[in-house]
Amino acid sequence: MLNIKFSSYYLYPKFNEMTGTIINAVAIIIGSVIGLSLNAKLPERFIKIVFQGIGLFTISIGVYMSVKTNNLFLMIISIVTGGIIGEGINIEKYIDKFGETVKNKFKSNNSKFSEGLTTAFLLFCMGSVSILGAIEEGLGNEPNLLLAKAVMDGVSSIALAAAFGLGVTFSVVPLIIYQGGLTLLAASFGNYFSETIITELTAVGGLMLIGLGINVLGIKQLKILNMIPALIVIVVLVYFFG
Repeated sequence: MLNIKFSSYYLYPKFNEMTGTIINAVAIIIGSVIGLSLNAKLPERFIKIVFQGIGLFTISIGVYMSVKTNNLFLMIISIVTGGIIGEGINIEKYIDKFGETVKNKFKSNNSKFSEGLTTAFLLFCMGSVSILGAIEEGLGNEPNLLLAKAVMDGVSSIALAAAFGLGVTFSVVPLIIYQGGLTLLAASFGNYFSETIITELTAVGGLMLIGLGINVLGIKQLKILNMIPALIVIVVLVYFFG
């Protein structure tokens, strides 16, 4: 008989490596539901100031993360190369298409549905806590970092959903794919995730968050989603040249 004991981290065999990510997703959904109830009640001027606060916060977090790089050359090569790859694939088009499909299915008239999905996903997944937490869990440890992150993301999703609407709730889909994928990779190749790789991966994620903040503030619309392959490129570059 299967012994189930959370404190000892004995869960169903196929899902125990992603427990932290699943709890993280549930926290975001709960926070989003609270935020959506506020979204319907807040006047437009309050929504606007929430946007501005989120934009400034995103840029500040991005700067904090990106300045930790120890190799500016590899950072620029990865963001440019990743951007070219992403533009070739046109990742943004597929994410927008997914957003529009879900939006239509739920008969939502929210014009910021796809933007909310994208913004929430990048904010929830680009930080070092997401990366380190996924690796921690993938290596067989209890998901302490991801549980702490779940609390932070749950609170953040209230503000995000109040500003962007329903799209924030569905950010859990790419979050599970990305964060869960990192966990599974760590379970298989955990020894290859050196501190240097994690630092540079976090720095590139920070650079993308700066761009995201620029988008949220409406300064200029950058194709941040098409730069996502840079996260893979930087890992390869650091592994061979870092």
